Amino acid sequence: MHDGFAIETHSLTKVYGSGNTEVIAMHDATMTVRRGEVAALLGPSGSGKSTFLTAIGLINPPTSGSVKIDGQLVMDGPASQTNLRTFRRKHIGFVFQKSNLIPFLSAIENVQIAMELNGTTPRSARKQAMELLDYLGVADRADGLPTALSGGQQQRVAVARALANKPSIILADEPTAALDSHRGQQVMELFARVAHEQGAGVVVVTHDHRSLSVFDTIYEMEDGLMRKGEKAEGG
Repeated sequence: MHDGFAIETHSLTKVYGSGNTEVIAMHDATMTVRRGEVAALLGPSGSGKSTFLTAIGLINPPTSGSVKIDGQLVMDGPASQTNLRTFRRKHIGFVFQKSNLIPFLSAIENVQIAMELNGTTPRSARKQAMELLDYLGVADRADGLPTALSGGQQQRVAVARALANKPSIILADEPTAALDSHRGQQVMELFARVAHEQGAGVVVVTHDHRSLSVFDTIYEMEDGLMRKGEKAEGG
């Protein structure tokens, strides 16, 4: 286990509207994830999972509560303590339900561009991108366009892209929803490996109860309320 917390949230609350139209999408959500730890966030549709993920991803600020990333206070209620776009690019990797790869770029170019946008030289970016694809078992597909890759391969490239700038945290939103159970399990195991070996804190929002055994911690959300769940034993 690596030292320190990748994410600490305290009493995150998100309110939409006011008066009669007020909707509390998330209430007092508190989560801590250490570097090297992989956490699952479960819950039905509309339970507040996406609201929570966009808050800790610094995309949609909370109405109140705070977010610390790597020990640094980045959001205190709606007020940000830093340039969120720059901070997000350096510290947070995202993986979505669909791989969202750029269709006209090869697998390696999709990873490379994330590094180049962050200031890495093209030559260095290409070398590092190839190392990541190799690490994730898709080096042989480096020159293939996304359409030539299977769903599982596309998600591996998306994970490589998320790792491109050595983030403190990786946020994955239903990353196995489009995959069959075997490939879904492989991708979940990949997140666990990435957390443990790369020292990132990983939060995976999922409906998929089949592969909970790979997680270190489980949180559940319902009606905007978050609670820490029991660790599932076995698969």
